[in-house]
Amino acid sequence: MNGSAGRIAMLRLAAAVWYGGHPLSYGLLPASWLYCGGVRLRQLAYRRAWLRSRRLPVPVIVVGNLTVGGTGKTPLVLAVADLLCRRGYRPGILTRGYGGSGTRRPRLVTADSDPFTVGDESVLLARRGGCPVVAGADRVAAGELLLADSECDMIVSDDGLQHYGLRRDLEILVIDASRRFGNGRCLPAGPLREPEARHRSVDLTICSGGPCPGGQLMHLVPGPLVKLADRGTTRSLEGLRRQRVTAVAGIGNPDRFFRFLHRRGLHVDEHPYPDHHPFSREDAASWPPGPVIMTEKDAVKCAGLARPDFWYLPVAARFENGFERLLLEKLEGIGNG
Repeated sequence: MNGSAGRIAMLRLAAAVWYGGHPLSYGLLPASWLYCGGVRLRQLAYRRAWLRSRRLPVPVIVVGNLTVGGTGKTPLVLAVADLLCRRGYRPGILTRGYGGSGTRRPRLVTADSDPFTVGDESVLLARRGGCPVVAGADRVAAGELLLADSECDMIVSDDGLQHYGLRRDLEILVIDASRRFGNGRCLPAGPLREPEARHRSVDLTICSGGPCPGGQLMHLVPGPLVKLADRGTTRSLEGLRRQRVTAVAGIGNPDRFFRFLHRRGLHVDEHPYPDHHPFSREDAASWPPGPVIMTEKDAVKCAGLARPDFWYLPVAARFENGFERLLLEKLEGIGNG
């Protein structure tokens, strides 16, 4: 078993433990209790000011989740940034730069930045966001660089819910409606990065893919397929119905992408990879001839490997239940405060 296959096997086991009732979860409970205890102690340290939290001179919106794995944060961040731009704000985006080798110090990100240096999500946000982007492990330092380099009057932090060193004015929690909080346990016995009760303290809850109690519904709506070798060339996903395609996904929840393609009537040869996988020529050579469909995040790293039949599927967030109105009301409250 090669390294990638081994990591995928571990991810499958983790999913069975966290979401499928696998008995291994019970054996991991002591480690989970220690993890939760450490998280609560860290939260207390910030509340009591034993650890320092910094406020930036502009409002900060944090978009995050409580579980390991993909929930749809990146499309939501793009949608929030777009809404702010349409309402006359000048937003900027902060991101951790996961998968990048050079984000120990904050870096400005452009559409042409190297995803292996700044991370795949960072480049995707820069291409699609229409606003400045900074990637860095230290969110405060990243925010300071963003403000020094641009005229932002609002910051959107991607996946920053657990980064208490940066004070925030508004928290948006994203929940995968089908998985929710899994077995409700902290890592490693469950998927939670913080105790489940944390969801009650956020300002807005978004439920991706279906309704959930107290949350605003978000759907991820696909656009046409885009050719990797020429982003100006598109084709309809429906045109591949009943055809066999190779589907590639190196995201937090690859199965969700594969299920989506199956539901559209495609015959899918699934190729899952770990989240933020650094795709190589060896990977691309292992994909059989014929159409290859991948996520937009994966396409950022596969542009140099593209064959004529490589395509990616962009998605956009769409909301119900008046999410935009609620968000704008919350933002007015920040201004009045």
